[in-house]
Amino acid sequence: MPTTITAFETHDIRFPTSQQLDGSDAMNPDPDYSAAYVVLKTDSESLNGFGMTFTIGRGNELCVAGIRPLARLLVGVTVESLMAEPVTLYRKLTGDSQLRWVGPEKGVIHLAAAAVINAVWDLWARIHGKPVWQVVCEMSPEQFVQCVDFRYLSDAITPTQAIELMSRVQADKAERIATVTEQGYPSYTTSAGWLGYSDEALKKKCEGLRERGWSHFKIKVGRDLDDDIRRCRVMRQEMGDDAFMMIDANQVWDVPQAIKWIGQLAEFRPWFVEEPTSPDDIFGHAAIAQAVSPIRVATGEMCHNRVMFKQFLQSGGMQVCQVDSCRIGGVNEVLAVLLLAARYKVPVCPHAGGVGLCEYVQHLSVIDYVCVSAEMEGRITEYSDHLHEHMVTPVNMQNGRYIPPTDAGYSVEFTQDTLNQFTYSPS
Repeated sequence: MPTTITAFETHDIRFPTSQQLDGSDAMNPDPDYSAAYVVLKTDSESLNGFGMTFTIGRGNELCVAGIRPLARLLVGVTVESLMAEPVTLYRKLTGDSQLRWVGPEKGVIHLAAAAVINAVWDLWARIHGKPVWQVVCEMSPEQFVQCVDFRYLSDAITPTQAIELMSRVQADKAERIATVTEQGYPSYTTSAGWLGYSDEALKKKCEGLRERGWSHFKIKVGRDLDDDIRRCRVMRQEMGDDAFMMIDANQVWDVPQAIKWIGQLAEFRPWFVEEPTSPDDIFGHAAIAQAVSPIRVATGEMCHNRVMFKQFLQSGGMQVCQVDSCRIGGVNEVLAVLLLAARYKVPVCPHAGGVGLCEYVQHLSVIDYVCVSAEMEGRITEYSDHLHEHMVTPVNMQNGRYIPPTDAGYSVEFTQDTLNQFTYSPS
């Protein structure tokens, strides 16, 4: 019997992470990790869908406000009608003839769309009693392609080319599923490298994370060069010569400044530099990438939509694709980005430095490995060691690797205690 969406709830959830400077970087020195959260109710009392988008405090209420007109479009609609051809869901929520004027496909309204779209995918997976990654991995290439809006992408990849790309790796899907469920998916951690941490805190956190199995560490840079050199030296010493280091400037440099600053940090052998300039500057990223090679340039967490990803990948300015699970339009648009990255042979290393993002992206990395890239080498998913206790089904990390979830859904349901304690009320 079809499942009908009958109502929805929204919640403005904020955590005081600024008190300990968790999440601090050169652009965002005092973030309060937050979630604009939606619960889709259905005509089955025991069946709800959960979705969220991530912010860092002030302005979270704008995303909550953006969720409401989008979620209203789904009231009275069956989940089955939305997911019969899943691109229908994406087009319904990003293509509304009036709401498009406040986007289109960018900004607050697109963040809100991601929360609602992801909630429908969560609901669809719960109806099937499976995690989202498994629902997608069980699709044929043709069904996968039916999730993606190829409008504006056909100069880079067509549906036919996408099916051909995935068909090449179709035969070994079951083997890859067995591998990733047994071994997990590799991650890197940002949890030691927040900019507000002291050197002693950095050392202590590196030691603890290394003991828990991590060999890939990221450190925030960009506020002061001498400070960056000292902190990078501390991290390299704590990690050891064989470990991988990444650096993240969080958009603070102009292009010439980025090239010069990265050159000063090259002695620490960073595998990539993340967001070295404005996240909208495609040609700037390309110029930096050419100048600092062989250090790779990573970006994507702030890309508005699949069109920006297309242009970044075409330009050579994105050498590591850091797609975010809720900056763009939910599962549907992420699948488009996975196909684009495979088309341009760029590794996908999703962004997950925020509450709920690790829970989301574990699904996306498994989908990329099983269905699209068939590669785990040179691909690592971000992990932040914060706030997982607030989730009903938190991530399962073993020896620095994501173990794919087995619970039905998309893994971002918050506990009732968290809603009671951390729902924001303006003073």
